[in-house]
Amino acid sequence: MAVCSAYTTQSLHSTCSISTPAKTHLGFHQKQVVFYRRSSKRGGSGSSSGPCVITCSAGDSQTVVIGLAADSGCGKSTFMRRLTSVFGGAAEPPKGGNPDSNTLISDMTTVICLDDYHSLDRTGRKEKGVTALDPRANDFDLMYEQVKAIKSGVAVDKPIYNHVTGLLDPPELIKPPKILVIEGLHPMFDERVRDLLDFSIYLDISNEVKFAWKIQRDMAERGHSLESIRASIEARKPDFDAYIDPQKKYADAVIEVLPTQLIPDDNEGKVLRVRLIMKEGVKHFSPVYLFDEGSTISWIPCGRKLTCSYPGIKFHYGPDTYFGNEVSILEMDGQFDRLDELIYVESHLSNISTRFYGEVTQQMLKHADFPGSNNGTGLFQTIVGLKIRDLYEQITSSKTAAPLEATKA
Repeated sequence: MAVCSAYTTQSLHSTCSISTPAKTHLGFHQKQVVFYRRSSKRGGSGSSSGPCVITCSAGDSQTVVIGLAADSGCGKSTFMRRLTSVFGGAAEPPKGGNPDSNTLISDMTTVICLDDYHSLDRTGRKEKGVTALDPRANDFDLMYEQVKAIKSGVAVDKPIYNHVTGLLDPPELIKPPKILVIEGLHPMFDERVRDLLDFSIYLDISNEVKFAWKIQRDMAERGHSLESIRASIEARKPDFDAYIDPQKKYADAVIEVLPTQLIPDDNEGKVLRVRLIMKEGVKHFSPVYLFDEGSTISWIPCGRKLTCSYPGIKFHYGPDTYFGNEVSILEMDGQFDRLDELIYVESHLSNISTRFYGEVTQQMLKHADFPGSNNGTGLFQTIVGLKIRDLYEQITSSKTAAPLEATKA
């Protein structure tokens, strides 16, 4: 839906010209349609009027906006790859743009990293003694104005935070996609930005699992010492607790990753207990359920139909409350040995928004090399991706139906 602003009212007897796109002070790109009223002379008297300027956005329809919040190193990138795969096409950086861009673009989706709205570069944060998690290091006014513009179909020049150099690079043009995903530390922190979201997800990784993951990533892949990893986590924790973690109470869905309960005193973080917490009453979203909606169920799958080594797999489902909201919670503890057998579990889940039988299993097999593909993180990320696709289709179909209903009225 194009967004237009008319500045004057003139006769319909007019000529029209379309100007080249104009750029606003906030980095928005707009097109102007200018109507000129024809002059007329009768009885020797002449009359003419100035132009009527109508400014329209470049987009054909309103963009659906999804927010994904999580701390650093908590699986946002993997989730984005699963989500964009559901909609088709590989997610890639803008062609011909900054090689250090954080943006990913696919056939239907654009993913922007909210680190790009840092107002302080790495040196500036160090000088002021703040972390990137601190709201004072981020420009929420610009974040709100630009997400609002993209949602309305208007292209913007979005800043770039360079994670390699720690500097703020020149901006890049972001055109309105069908689906915009804003991912990072603060998608639900600012109420104005939060109100723009059509759906929101929070990845909630427990301290024990987060520590195990960071050791695996930063020691094995980046050569960091155990002491430096521990110091980094502890330094971030006050700001994380103050500014990032509270956002989960606003999320429509939370993927919570915890240590397993199947192995007593486990501290390796290799076997995980994952909970999908789904808020009730969210428009265009129906929570997934196991066997019987609204019941409380514990299920250990048949070992002859689902191969799983020690310590096995256990599912749980039931209603609960979360920060005062009614929710449904689906939990999986343990891991799969054979992904092709996941169809057995999929057949017992309802409201998973698949287009055909076995689609969840197909998606999991397609990305078998992704982290979490053998446990509940991959399973629930895939299911949430399918639910977001269904939500998008419901939103777009309702917008298509609205003008038709208006013409009938």
